[in-house]
Amino acid sequence: MSLARSAFIVLNGKAAGREDVRAAVGAARGDALEIEVGVTWEGTDAERFARRAASEGFEVVVAAGGDGTVNGVVAGLLAPSDRKPPRLAIMPLGTANDLARACGIPLDPSEALLLAVSGSEARVDVGRVDGRPFLNVATGGFGASLTTATPPELKRLLGGAAYLLTGLTHFNSIRPSRGRLRGPGFGWEGEFLVLAIGNGRQAGGGHPLCPEALLDDGLLDVRVLPKLPNDEVPHALRALLRHGPDAIQHAVVGARLAQVEVETDETLQINLDGEPVSGTRFRFELLPKRLTLALPPECALLA
Repeated sequence: MSLARSAFIVLNGKAAGREDVRAAVGAARGDALEIEVGVTWEGTDAERFARRAASEGFEVVVAAGGDGTVNGVVAGLLAPSDRKPPRLAIMPLGTANDLARACGIPLDPSEALLLAVSGSEARVDVGRVDGRPFLNVATGGFGASLTTATPPELKRLLGGAAYLLTGLTHFNSIRPSRGRLRGPGFGWEGEFLVLAIGNGRQAGGGHPLCPEALLDDGLLDVRVLPKLPNDEVPHALRALLRHGPDAIQHAVVGARLAQVEVETDETLQINLDGEPVSGTRFRFELLPKRLTLALPPECALLA
């Protein structure tokens, strides 16, 4: 571990006007840290900035935004290069900040930037589905619909609680998906309400959908909530969103796998760290210890 002297901040455009972010960057520059900031405007900007920062030799690339910004930066750092990828760091500026909260990364921009350059780091796995990376959790079924159904204005007002409110008001529109999961020594087939495949633990504003996931153990935490009798659905989903899979442990199917294939009868939307992809066949795998991530030494997601 070593103190970094250069950092490229990939800043989500929605947070570009925040005074606390400007103050954090100004203070870091005052400490003689070389900082460049790229403000995202279009969907591919985060990936492009990260790729450029890696090619120009920056020691740290900071994903400053929500989980979607982190996803884009990870994609850029995984791009082929003859250089060792920079250290990845997170400045949580989004609504849910699920990965950062689970890892104990400070929500204050100054503290997050200090962690980014301090040298406290770990090698972590990166999930991938059909060539697209994810660092936290991929969700399908009801879990994925929460992300798209929650209005942006509600997220701004309530933060992560907006996802819970949306879920509690959408019970009547829930329709199960039918699919098959296959992995080493594991197979399951049937109708399901929620699918979660985690390298990290929580999604949708703090819901611990994959409670046994670790970032550096080479395994994905796979969780499936099968279809339930209609009169049990409201109670089960409310318990799942509020307390995680342990609250409905009797119904959840779980496995820890290095890879898993998912096939569905109809098109399924999967959210990768909040970024949607759709299809009927998905292959999930892990890239072991693929990136270096700035993390607190007491991070609960390390083996």
